Amino acid sequence: MRPTQLSAYRLFHDGIIELAQVEANGIRVDTDRLEDTISKAERNISRIEKHLKSSDVWSVWTERYGSRANLDSSAQLADILYKVLEYHPSGSTRLGNRGKTDAGTLAKIDDPFVRDYLAYKKLAKFYGTYLKGIKRELCCDYIHPVFNLHFVKTYRSSSDNPNFQNFPVRDPVYGKLIRKLFIPRDGHQLVEIDYSSIEVRIAACYTHDERLIRYINDPTSDMHRDMAMKLYMLDAEEVSKTIRYCAKNMYVFPEFYGSTYVRCSQNLWTAIDDLNLEMKESGIKLRKHLREKGIHKLGKCSFKEPPRRGTFEYHVQKVETAFWKDFSGYGSWKDQWEKDYKRDGGFDLLTGFRVDGVYTRNQILNTPIQGVAFHILLWSLIRLNRWLRANNMKTKIVGQIHDSILADVHEDEHDAYLRMAKRIMTEESRKFYPWIVVPLEVEAEGSGISWHDKQVISI
Repeated sequence: MRPTQLSAYRLFHDGIIELAQVEANGIRVDTDRLEDTISKAERNISRIEKHLKSSDVWSVWTERYGSRANLDSSAQLADILYKVLEYHPSGSTRLGNRGKTDAGTLAKIDDPFVRDYLAYKKLAKFYGTYLKGIKRELCCDYIHPVFNLHFVKTYRSSSDNPNFQNFPVRDPVYGKLIRKLFIPRDGHQLVEIDYSSIEVRIAACYTHDERLIRYINDPTSDMHRDMAMKLYMLDAEEVSKTIRYCAKNMYVFPEFYGSTYVRCSQNLWTAIDDLNLEMKESGIKLRKHLREKGIHKLGKCSFKEPPRRGTFEYHVQKVETAFWKDFSGYGSWKDQWEKDYKRDGGFDLLTGFRVDGVYTRNQILNTPIQGVAFHILLWSLIRLNRWLRANNMKTKIVGQIHDSILADVHEDEHDAYLRMAKRIMTEESRKFYPWIVVPLEVEAEGSGISWHDKQVISI
């Protein structure tokens, strides 16, 4: 990482110091709930494992491998599914010399054993990575995650011991179970403030795309909602928060960062079942809704073959064509940015860092946006944490997740904290970085019960 401006050096120097304070603050854990959740997870894992091992597929498995049969062996699973049972899910199933066993590929196999196996692996990860990871790092009912500034190629932060930034959020079951574990200190409320569409706003600062800037400047518009409407063929009132999330994170940002309809259509299609998507007002399942619109299949999603009419892939391709016609300024910037990188071997961030080295096309396009978006948050966190300390506040910042700051806010300091956070994040940051050509906005949620129970609060 190479700062080319003094302000960039100071950002990371001061950031490390303030993030060390955030680590020292720690976040409180409901240890009784944690132990109960661990016990329930262990029982469920045992139950599902027993069920799997009573199936006909496991009989075939043990007949082939004998005492070496291992339910957690991806190589053995691939051998049984693709060579013995001869399953052929749509899309590529090869990885080296064996079949792919990632969740996305296995989800395409319509078999009760495979569905139960996916549930087993998901629960096992929840138990081993998240629950046991939290318990391992407990110190007097608190965990103290580490936040790093020197590992991620896109110039964002990272976290470990445990990875605070990687807890499941959108999963309706496991997201709730994890976030229920984190509770405020006595007399406090957990308050999370996040930048609204910060990466879209930073993209506008780079690209100066007129359509993008119009979206940002019009508070009644919502680009992610509009794309959700087009992708899933919905009216505005039928777009739920989760459906909007899918459009944002499985289409808009991937397209901005160099992906195509081939990948996006797969992720959007898989999300329908994985997230149990349904229309907001009517409650109709999205899968049924698409069938009524004439779309029954995903399509082959191959870079070697054009999509077939009537498939979801074909529909998303049409949406993509219109998308880049609308955002032609962004498209031109992407092409020029990539050409300049290939010529110069690197690029400069708006925040004063020089990025050199070997980057993929996606990294070339997302690093300047994701990195700078995080730098705005880091700059704000530094000022906010210094303000808390200078005024001997009881409120403590306890975490950050790329575009949001989580704080344990004392009840007597609630209003003052919100006012100062908004001022720093939306006004002072723009004065410090005059190249921010669009307004910045923040949203806040809070709860005196747990991180999961937070509700929207005025800021």
